[in-house]
Amino acid sequence: MATDHREHAATHPAVAGLAQERADHRFKGLPPDAEGRTLADLAAERRNLFTGGFTTPVLALSTEALEHNLLAMERYSAAHGLAFAPHGKTSMAPQLFERQLAHGAWGITAAVPSHVRIYRAFGIQRIFLANEVVDAAALKWLAAELDADPDFRFVCYVDSVRGVELMDAALREAGAGRPVDVVVELGAGDGARTGARTEAECATVADAVAAAGTLRLVGVAGYEGEVPKADGERVRAWLRRLTALATDFDSAGRFEGVDEVVVTAGGSAWFDAVADVFAELPALSRPVLKLLRSGAYVSHDDGHYRHITPFNRIPDEGDLQPAFRLWAQVVS
Repeated sequence: MATDHREHAATHPAVAGLAQERADHRFKGLPPDAEGRTLADLAAERRNLFTGGFTTPVLALSTEALEHNLLAMERYSAAHGLAFAPHGKTSMAPQLFERQLAHGAWGITAAVPSHVRIYRAFGIQRIFLANEVVDAAALKWLAAELDADPDFRFVCYVDSVRGVELMDAALREAGAGRPVDVVVELGAGDGARTGARTEAECATVADAVAAAGTLRLVGVAGYEGEVPKADGERVRAWLRRLTALATDFDSAGRFEGVDEVVVTAGGSAWFDAVADVFAELPALSRPVLKLLRSGAYVSHDDGHYRHITPFNRIPDEGDLQPAFRLWAQVVS
């Protein structure tokens, strides 16, 4: 049984402060007479998109479709016992992050350290970085951020011994007080862009983590979207390798001292397969955080993802609606 991490936080002051920014040339499409007005004031006016002075192209986000999508993934995750850390690179919008957290998200997933800095500036307390961090400057900042806030939860990938060595050296140089929680990434195949290629390589990386005093192994991770010639059978086979790796690591005592084991995967094309296979994971020596990271759902691309969303395969479990609409004039 996964630990319940659902919480509804109040609006962070930095997010609230966005509404007090004043419109200027940086704000694409706003009416010229909006110059100098706060965004809160402009929103309160509820100007008509077609008669309110906007200049095209204008990208609009549907409140109704957005709320529908937020609720759909909240219900799906809860029904399958999954924690949810949607990938924030989809929007990079702090206001949407707060909406996602209010709809049950455990935290927000990042792609690079600069994303983590942005998330922290807007009060995100749980961040999963689906990448390694080997940049010394980024690790120095991260060490200070972790030491300054005992409630900040951060987890990132490791996939090589050399990566572990670089992280350990930079964190020691920075005088890190808290260890950085890491998950070993299992690559999805020989042609996958990242990840240790075999279970034996994963074990070697885990040994390196155990030998580094600045890191703590808390689980395993991967991205099933990189499985070569992906179909339901191949994706589920790889996901079973991932869950078996978690079981083997647990049996070997690699998670001693950890409150919960993190097992994470999940893009926006195969989250049904993730839910199916994660449900098969046997009980481990401590609670398991089954973390899904699908992020494209929030706006739902009406082209690519309309055709590949898992809800096409499982229509009884939900659906997504395109939330963005781009308005433009034909000029020639």
